[in-house]
Amino acid sequence: MRVLIPLPDRDFDITEVAVPWRLLTDAGHRVTFATERAGTRPAGDPKLLTGVLFRRLGAAEEPRRYYDELIQSAEFAETVSWGELNPDAFDGLILPGGHAPGMRQYLGSAVLQQQVGAFWALDRPVGAICHGVLVAARTRTASGAPCAAAQAEAGDAVGDRSVLAGRRTTCLPKYMERSAYLATAWRLGRYYRTYPAYVEDEVRAALDEPDGRFVRGPRTLTARGTAADDTPAFVVQDGNYLSARWPGDAYLFSRRFLELLETYAGSRG
Repeated sequence: MRVLIPLPDRDFDITEVAVPWRLLTDAGHRVTFATERAGTRPAGDPKLLTGVLFRRLGAAEEPRRYYDELIQSAEFAETVSWGELNPDAFDGLILPGGHAPGMRQYLGSAVLQQQVGAFWALDRPVGAICHGVLVAARTRTASGAPCAAAQAEAGDAVGDRSVLAGRRTTCLPKYMERSAYLATAWRLGRYYRTYPAYVEDEVRAALDEPDGRFVRGPRTLTARGTAADDTPAFVVQDGNYLSARWPGDAYLFSRRFLELLETYAGSRG
């Protein structure tokens, strides 16, 4: 099956891209990367490879190794453009995150949001992790989306609501974003504050019932899930939509997304 992963030109999170790519390809699926301009060879956040501060807060050893393998792969060099995508050509969509300044190209792209809306309307597996949930939150319901008829009955103009409005979701929790910022601002400035608003606040604002639909998950700052241990990890699934909080959830997120793909393949017969 074909899975699409859109990326900015630079600064995406190493773990949130490399781990899903590795698990998807190991399972026999084909991953296509998309950037704003076709043929762009994107680059992850370099600080995550060496350690953000005093060699800490970076990606773990195994995801770094996966990233080294990823950047040597043919699909990483053969990116397609956001604007020329055919959403119907893909069976699944993953929206990874990252917090460094280069992410704004991806997080704020109206072109990409339009394509995400078109894919969402197909009712196929969509996964978003960390800041990647912002892309979904900022995507408005397309005219062909499953909830468009319900909007019309309610008197709402189609396209006025986020595609996440009626879904349960998680994202980067405010306490995590604030803690990382306060711990590093003296040296790195606003490196950990992509936007003035916290990710959680913007995602909650996109939901119809934020107190009932937003799920923060168990509190953690350092414990991460691994290839062998999902205990510290957390994801939220609502139908064909899967969300996770941060790189520490990447392995569980990837495995659950694989299950969504299998369910989708089974429904197609």
